[in-house]
Amino acid sequence: MSILLFFLVLFVLILVHEWGHFIVAKKTGMKVDEFGIGFPPKLFGIQKGETEYTFNALPIGGFVRILGENGSNDDTLSEQDKLRTFSAQPKWAQALVLIAGVTMNVLFAWFLFSLTYMIGVPTAVDEVTASKDAQLYVAAVVPDSPAAVLAPGMVIVEVANDTQTIARPLATEFSEFVRSTAPAPVNVTYIDGDSTQTVSLTPQRNIAADDPDRYAVGVSLAVVEIIQQPIHTALYNGLKTTGAGLVGIFTGLTVLIQQSITGEADFSQVAGPVGIVGMVGDAAAFGITALLTFTAIISLNLAVINLLPFPALDGGRLVFVAIEAITRRPIPPAWSGRMNLIGFALLMVLMVAVTYNDIINLL
Repeated sequence: MSILLFFLVLFVLILVHEWGHFIVAKKTGMKVDEFGIGFPPKLFGIQKGETEYTFNALPIGGFVRILGENGSNDDTLSEQDKLRTFSAQPKWAQALVLIAGVTMNVLFAWFLFSLTYMIGVPTAVDEVTASKDAQLYVAAVVPDSPAAVLAPGMVIVEVANDTQTIARPLATEFSEFVRSTAPAPVNVTYIDGDSTQTVSLTPQRNIAADDPDRYAVGVSLAVVEIIQQPIHTALYNGLKTTGAGLVGIFTGLTVLIQQSITGEADFSQVAGPVGIVGMVGDAAAFGITALLTFTAIISLNLAVINLLPFPALDGGRLVFVAIEAITRRPIPPAWSGRMNLIGFALLMVLMVAVTYNDIINLL
């Protein structure tokens, strides 16, 4: 299931990216020969106007084939078509087409973040003002404490001893119950994913740093409920989250590149396709809002990575366009083609290395 979700997320994000290239190319007068859904081999195609919409066998994204985007000028083209090639357009139009894919990934992330705020996201609230639908979540646990068997994200639904049971306790109720029961054990019933389990915890002293004489089990709790936001608030907060995400991803990538140059990079923290498959599954287990949020984060990562000034990426092609604009001379197609091919090969080597690292981490 996780693999299917991974391919679905990847398919949607690449399709959104390519649709950005497609629509801007059309609007700037370029001729788009093909809009491919999936990657070849081709299954079938539908010709609509001058563009063929193809459906291909590998459902891992899509592509746009713009006339003359490789810089070649086919002598068999009509004079009208030659004027509509990618290379014949003004540099600002070429740049817009290249930036459009990244822009669509950013806008799509904003849409997804905003949608999660409208659907409702788990939010920590004051238990005094919490509604009856609020739940008690495990926020953190103290290592080597009785509560170390629990994990953040679990929902506590009941706490009990031999004489008393409290269903759906609040944080203060839980703490008071532990203190009143100590040193006898308390039975904590919690939800972990789709299962409900009960564990017996024996309160101990010297766990709470601010009060070592107090009995505690070593768990930090948060009262959480689903908060839905109106559309205007959701859009605003979605925009803020998108901006913060872009800054965070750009900063992290910059540090990673710098550390790679100095040999200090920790690639164990970098996830490739195999690692992302597991993350998609984990996100889906927490519900639709977690999956949408994760998809938005991946979309922002694709946007930032695609802007890197590296051959075969949109950022690298933007560098070529900038060089041509400054020198007022076209880069020879054969030279740019070789650079893009080298860049693509290096990206594949990096992908293999990261995938190998994912597999090692699983073993």
